[in-house]
Amino acid sequence: MASSRTEFVLVAGLAMLCSCLAIKVEYDANALIIDGQRKVIISGSIHYPRSTPEMWPDLIQKAKDGGLDAIETYIFWNVHEPRRREYDFSGNLDFVKFFKLVQDAGLYAILRIGPYVCAEWNYGGFPMWLHNTPGIQLRTDNDIFKNEMQVFTTKIVNMCKEANLFASQGGPIILAQIENEYGNIMEKYGDAGKQYIKWCANMAVAQNISEPWIMCQQSDAPEPMINTCNGFYCDQFKPNNPKSPKMWTENWTGWFKLWGGRDPQRTAEDLAFSVARFFQNGGVLNNYYMYHGGTNFGRTAGGPYIATSYDYNAPLDEYGNLNQPKWGHLKQLHASIKQAEKFLTNGTVETKSVMNFVDLTKFTLNATGERFCMLSNSDNTGDYTADLGEDGKFFVPAWSVTFLQNCSKEVYNTAKINTQTSVMVTKHSEEDAYGNEVKPAKLSWMWAPEPIQDTLKGNGRFEAAQLLDQKEASGDVSDYLWYMTSVDTRNISLKNMTLRVSTNGHGLHAYVNGKLIGSQFSRQAKGQQMVTGDDYSFGFDKAVSLKKGLNVISLLSVTVGLANYGAFYDLKPTGLINGGVLLNGKGNNSINATTYQWSYKVGLNGEAQQFHDPNSRNANWNSTKVPKNRPMTWYKTSFKTPSGEEPV
Repeated sequence: MASSRTEFVLVAGLAMLCSCLAIKVEYDANALIIDGQRKVIISGSIHYPRSTPEMWPDLIQKAKDGGLDAIETYIFWNVHEPRRREYDFSGNLDFVKFFKLVQDAGLYAILRIGPYVCAEWNYGGFPMWLHNTPGIQLRTDNDIFKNEMQVFTTKIVNMCKEANLFASQGGPIILAQIENEYGNIMEKYGDAGKQYIKWCANMAVAQNISEPWIMCQQSDAPEPMINTCNGFYCDQFKPNNPKSPKMWTENWTGWFKLWGGRDPQRTAEDLAFSVARFFQNGGVLNNYYMYHGGTNFGRTAGGPYIATSYDYNAPLDEYGNLNQPKWGHLKQLHASIKQAEKFLTNGTVETKSVMNFVDLTKFTLNATGERFCMLSNSDNTGDYTADLGEDGKFFVPAWSVTFLQNCSKEVYNTAKINTQTSVMVTKHSEEDAYGNEVKPAKLSWMWAPEPIQDTLKGNGRFEAAQLLDQKEASGDVSDYLWYMTSVDTRNISLKNMTLRVSTNGHGLHAYVNGKLIGSQFSRQAKGQQMVTGDDYSFGFDKAVSLKKGLNVISLLSVTVGLANYGAFYDLKPTGLINGGVLLNGKGNNSINATTYQWSYKVGLNGEAQQFHDPNSRNANWNSTKVPKNRPMTWYKTSFKTPSGEEPV
């Protein structure tokens, strides 16, 4: 790059821009420069498929009211192309509509194509047909994978172009991302990984858009890619190109929840501190991951064992309510950052240590002599009073940053909250004629048994003389896969027999001769596992009564979200593959059924017959004596839609 600026010609079209003339968007190390105006950008992630289209306008408006400049989202390959070359962009998958609503609100947008997304999303956003393509290796220098990735990336880019979504066309998108956090695991892929990331950069540039491309967590990102930071703190991050702006694509506002785990929390004070320190140290763009987390609808949650709620302790809760004091405290922070914007992007910067843990950063406009200061205390336990001479003395609480107008007047401190904390109160939606709340009727539950007569008899849809990988055999169209076989016991003793099943998880229901003998889930289902992916395998051992002759073993394997992160995470086995099925007795009295002929059936009959559809008439619903803790049972209820338009 010959100059200190990289230029992009954009056409004005944002609602917040009054001009209809072409504008230049440039960047240097200290700013994004739009139409000659040097800017810092405050952004927030809102994933369109984790909410409903009816929620989108309200979520976007609340983000704007909270002081955001931009909305960021991934594009989720597996839901858009569940079968090769068959696409779905309907309902809450209509990202074009989502981006247009962002523009209507007067905000910018950041497009993270990936198309690997992580995001605690099932299989990291990759469709299972991709994994099952012969000869493919994901996220490496593999021609088959690269071709499929390029086809999908090009489709998304072309859809954006056709809808005039890029800023150069008058749309809201100012940045685009290719790949995602590959630098965290690239070493495991060796030289092929390095070649792959170079290919990604070249492929992105070949899309021929005017907006800058970014790569997060990629310290060796090739030019013109801008490498960015993800994490809880990024104030010490430096781009690999000194001419690139310092950008934070994921500032984690909380964390995701696991089934059986706690609700993760990150305080408003700590989050605000991280943002302030980032801008104090030269930051240009901060994106909150998440600003609204939302809900993992259907089978979209990854993990395994990531919960349906993706609340993330974000500034907007799962349902779109303001999460106070976090939302309000950050709004005040954003106002202070915007007050300092001209100093952050134009000023001469000087940082000095005032005392241990306390640093003063002074931004000075040379033309006018105006000043703005940030005073930070990085001690997480000690409060200090900083003496700034003629500018005064300032009390700086532990782990906080103070914004000082003209370096002499405190306008904000990250540890001092004056936003009211919300207390969510549950109200009944019904009212009588006098406006008094009326308690709604108690929910009335119905139940229906899952039809399993076919699988208990060993009747499947296809066969193999081995134990298959569940995700491959099922194509990820269901969380359930039946493994069935028959065992001849005429030549062994039937006393003290035990069924031993070794599985990669995540759950197992075992039937012998039509009777349930036990169920078990991976020990990591208790909320202790980490996103990096643990060992979910376990051994199932149960005493079993057999009969002379043929005995039918029916094993229902269950997955609870597929792995979404880590080197070669896509190859993590699921189900009984690499495991074993043994009938053990005393001495040498045992049978190894692992290599027997196995019959398979994908999914439940209730899924195929759409028991979940209110209009389905295939289930025999019972309204009396609703059972508790009954295996293989469907439950349903109905309720009147609450009045009003507030989140429920």
